Amino acid sequence: MSGLRAFLDPRSIAVIGASDNPHKIGGRPIHYLGKFGFKGAVYPINPSRPEIQGRRSYASLADLPEAPDLAIVAVAGDTAVSTVEDCAARGVKAVVVMASGFGEVDPVAGKAKEQRMTAAARQAGMRIVGPNTQGLANFGSGTIVSFSTLFTEFDRAGGHVAMLSQSGALSTAPVSFLLRKGIGVRHCHATGNDCDVSVGELACAVAEDPEVKLLLLYLESIPDARHLEQLAAIARDRDLPIIALKSGRSVAGQRAAQSHTGALANEDRVVDAFFAHHGIWRAPDIRGLVEASELYLKGWKPTGRRLVAVSNSGAVCVLTADAASEVGMPMATLAPETDRQLKTILPSFATTTNPIDLTAAMLSNDRLFGEILPVLAADPGADAFVIGLPVLGQGYDIAGIAEDSAALAQQTGKPVLMASTQPAIARQFAERGLAVFPTEVEAVTALHQFVAHRELMAKAAARRTSGRGEAPRQPAAQAMVMLNEADSLALLAQHGLAVVPHRLCRSPSEVAAAVAAIGTPVVVKGCSADIAHKSELGLVRLNVGDEAAACQAFAAMETIIRAQGARFDGVIVAAMAQGRRELMIGAHRDPVFGPVVVVGDGGKYVEVLRDTALLLPPFGSDEVNEALHSLRIAPLLAGVRGEPAMDTEALARAVVAIGQLMIEQADVMSVDLNPVLINDAGAGVVVVDAVVFRAAEQVPAD
Repeated sequence: MSGLRAFLDPRSIAVIGASDNPHKIGGRPIHYLGKFGFKGAVYPINPSRPEIQGRRSYASLADLPEAPDLAIVAVAGDTAVSTVEDCAARGVKAVVVMASGFGEVDPVAGKAKEQRMTAAARQAGMRIVGPNTQGLANFGSGTIVSFSTLFTEFDRAGGHVAMLSQSGALSTAPVSFLLRKGIGVRHCHATGNDCDVSVGELACAVAEDPEVKLLLLYLESIPDARHLEQLAAIARDRDLPIIALKSGRSVAGQRAAQSHTGALANEDRVVDAFFAHHGIWRAPDIRGLVEASELYLKGWKPTGRRLVAVSNSGAVCVLTADAASEVGMPMATLAPETDRQLKTILPSFATTTNPIDLTAAMLSNDRLFGEILPVLAADPGADAFVIGLPVLGQGYDIAGIAEDSAALAQQTGKPVLMASTQPAIARQFAERGLAVFPTEVEAVTALHQFVAHRELMAKAAARRTSGRGEAPRQPAAQAMVMLNEADSLALLAQHGLAVVPHRLCRSPSEVAAAVAAIGTPVVVKGCSADIAHKSELGLVRLNVGDEAAACQAFAAMETIIRAQGARFDGVIVAAMAQGRRELMIGAHRDPVFGPVVVVGDGGKYVEVLRDTALLLPPFGSDEVNEALHSLRIAPLLAGVRGEPAMDTEALARAVVAIGQLMIEQADVMSVDLNPVLINDAGAGVVVVDAVVFRAAEQVPAD
């Protein structure tokens, strides 16, 4: 936190453009600093007023008794730019620029103003948050340098959640949800245009606060992934969960994000892969960002996802089981001893299999609920519990039910979630420290997120301790050249991939020798470093049956290639490889996230069907196999209708090899292997076609 401490825990704050009206942008921070107990000096700056909100006002920065740690710039337009320059000259350490009208509205002139401010700040060693920012709020130190209306709605704040956002509204809207759920917030920061300090860099400082137990992010753009990687590393060391909402999933959303922030949107599937690689849970919307928050604050360390459900409604039991199945949480199979004990407690018409339906028996025996919970708590197959009590009223021992449920959570140390549609009943459960949701479906959905996220975090931590390290985030080259197919296949073979038996032939006699060595039938393909897609030009002939036909193909392909004005590197004579299915493996160097590897269904319709999964290297075969299970063709790979399984282990090794290639060969910009033929388990995979691009400056001249 040390580099950005002046933003989060300053000793003194100046408000430039201060207002006596606490409801104006220049007045709210002064009001909040007093309201939330900031202990340092506050210097309002306004040349037209001697006093502002009961504090002495100053005419200018030069009149202050000291250079403040932090300055709020609440003046508009070009005045904000010159004010930032004045702050840099005065020795201010940090500046929050609330003014708008910069890169978010004008990507040329507006960005130029941002660059001018940033240059002045960097020369003086000063840092900037903004412009176009609603401001920052650290309730731990009372540093509320924000004009958000939300903070007028409560007198004090305190909690263990941090919310950081590039958007002002999306920094406070999730906090509003949390407050309604009774969850306190320690940090609420909006960074605006990120002209200097990015939301990721500020999040790194916030993540070091030991009081933060859950960190939430809203991102509109990710121009640089370095700080998010650093944030993920800090979070892994602290076992700190991070949930991120990244907008711009759709083309329309990407356009809106670009217009709003003046920053380019990132390719969305790569963002998914990046988050998963680093143990960050990606929320689909604001509700998903906050809905499971209280589960993260319970200190639970789930060891599995087998669910036990209990209800006094058969319908709720069915709906809970349906919801669990939908998200991949299996209903636990209760141990025989558990079943035996339940049968001695429950009436014959109650259900003792999971989910457990207590029916109306709870009305006639108000201790029934409390008697079965210790039995369920002792079952070795239970990893988590959902208790659905849709309607309770007179005749039910509601206080006893709440106490028994709380005892279950305390006894097991495992997740226990309640579902209650009645606010007054739900309140009694919540007062005893239980996580309560309106419906069983919402409870199961939140539980799934929590458990799946903890699994994701464990994988990220294991990857870090495996010694694989992180792939270098080398930017993509501006100029690239394509290797011809023969050179591409040779590069792959050097990195341990099985490629189709082949020879590069530069004359008819070499073609004849290749056919004799490989054996008919063969494939003949034109080879040129200037032509990536050969089929469209008639440069691929299959099932060539003899030397004469192969030599004729050589002559025809030479004519076609030279007619295109392309280099003629010869033809490739290759064996007619066989396989159960055509797959693809690809890789490219993303300008933000570095190497990205893709694997999935192949063939000529690969771009249309898009049945692929993305991985960020380094990764192991276990992660590739998990990615393969996510494909629509996964059942085919496993074998259906009596067919044997395909060799996914060999496929996984090939994908890992491509990931390593992208790490070790920094000049390789992209790899396209399609098709990769997969055979029965144990029979391997073979690369049939390959296109590799390298950075132009890395390729020696002829």
